[in-house]
Amino acid sequence: MNPPAVTIAPDEPAQIRARLDALGLDGLFDVHTHFLPQRMLEKVWAYFDAVGPMTGRAWPIAYRRTEVERLRVLRDLGVRHFSALSYPHKPGMARWLNEWGAEFAADKPDCLQSATFFPEPEAGECVREAVEAGARIFKAHVQVGDYDPNSPLLDPVWEVLSQSRTPLVIHSGHGPAPGRFTGPAGMETLLDRYPDLVLIIAHMGLPDYSRFLDLAEKYDGVHLDTTMAFTAFTEAMSPFPAEELPRLKALGERVLFGSDFPNIPYPYLEAVDAVLGLGLGDEWARGVLYENAARLFRVGDTV
Repeated sequence: MNPPAVTIAPDEPAQIRARLDALGLDGLFDVHTHFLPQRMLEKVWAYFDAVGPMTGRAWPIAYRRTEVERLRVLRDLGVRHFSALSYPHKPGMARWLNEWGAEFAADKPDCLQSATFFPEPEAGECVREAVEAGARIFKAHVQVGDYDPNSPLLDPVWEVLSQSRTPLVIHSGHGPAPGRFTGPAGMETLLDRYPDLVLIIAHMGLPDYSRFLDLAEKYDGVHLDTTMAFTAFTEAMSPFPAEELPRLKALGERVLFGSDFPNIPYPYLEAVDAVLGLGLGDEWARGVLYENAARLFRVGDTV
């Protein structure tokens, strides 16, 4: 049985539009959204339907709709650019996911062509092929993949991504559920070895916010995405420390908006309001909600 449905206001797009108008923004840039082959997506949704025993809380999928409907919803919400992040949980999946991602983005100019990888002998070749085929963003999920980011099998991947400076969204934090290789230590080791990587730390690295802020301050290529952070849902489990807000504001251009759409257990509006609710100023909010990502991915006149 699925968890109770999330109540979404019928005027949600209008509410978001009003907030963007107040900031002088035309739209949102969401670096952390998921589009997957249908059978795989259904398995992901089944995982979230059963995630309660892992986190102690139900996790309803707020936007459990068809692909066409999800695209329409995202665009209606004012999202001008988004990703289609996928991630394998075993060997032999990455190449066909990358092929699917390239096909998905081919007729969607607002979607960043997205790719992924897994620690296996052909990982480096697979990533090089994806970059040459136009991939603009990669995704890695250390907890789901259950692998060490410093596995020797991944060294060729880090070399390709370092040289190409292709951004990677990496879920490497312990939250919402830890894995054998999650946590900041793995990223600290990785960046010491490959300091030129362009990493986007998913979920602000929760719950170890401070140590991931340290990495963003130390390495120019480290960014943090706001995915699920600061929302009431996450604050109840992993509150962001108020004393770190000045550091967050000072990072400025290295904080990017992410939502986890469609797999969030609350309305999309809450993700936007969570960023605005930090009270770090309109300039900072404009950067997070659109301009920082537009600059990173060389979109529009922010380059």
